[in-house]
Amino acid sequence: MTHAATFEDVWAMIRENAVQQRENAAQMREMNEETNRKIREMNEETDRKIREVSEATDKKIKEVSTLVGNLGGRWGEFVEGLIAPSCIAMFTERGIQVDEVYSRVKKTIAGERREIDLLVANTVAAVLVEVKSELQVEDVRIHLKRLQRFKSFFPRYAACQVYGAVAGIVIDSSADQFAINQGLFVIAQSGDTVHIANDAAFVPRTW
Repeated sequence: MTHAATFEDVWAMIRENAVQQRENAAQMREMNEETNRKIREMNEETDRKIREVSEATDKKIKEVSTLVGNLGGRWGEFVEGLIAPSCIAMFTERGIQVDEVYSRVKKTIAGERREIDLLVANTVAAVLVEVKSELQVEDVRIHLKRLQRFKSFFPRYAACQVYGAVAGIVIDSSADQFAINQGLFVIAQSGDTVHIANDAAFVPRTW
């Protein structure tokens, strides 16, 4: 037979429940602290791995950029080397009596620098050849500005008839016609050799 709960019984249950709640709260705090600690550790580890991956990626990008830059320079030299031996014959056939070819002609005046990929010349004529692996319209525009300033940078050619030419292994569909319209020779690849793409009626511009 059950007996009626006394005041002491109820009070004991309340105290026990309060103790249990404090213990539960303490356990919950410990669990939260442990969870937060693990989260911090996971975040720190994730950040460390991200930094490592980022540093490795940056290093690889720098290595690839350096390699591409070196290859780009050597590729440019290769293209120039392909075109240079044919320049004298090509321009002589077009009535420009040149007999010397200079590669990578550079000069700086008052901090302003000029570089000519190939300079084909003699005492009365000079042809400035801009060489690109892939020739774009913008390359032609830049070369036209180079031609305008050529004699002020290289006064030894002041009395020469100066001509312009652009060359490319790959030539943008509009770059060749734009160059021709501007009075420039266009040198294109043909098999293992190169040739002047302008037709026989072409009249070059002089500077």
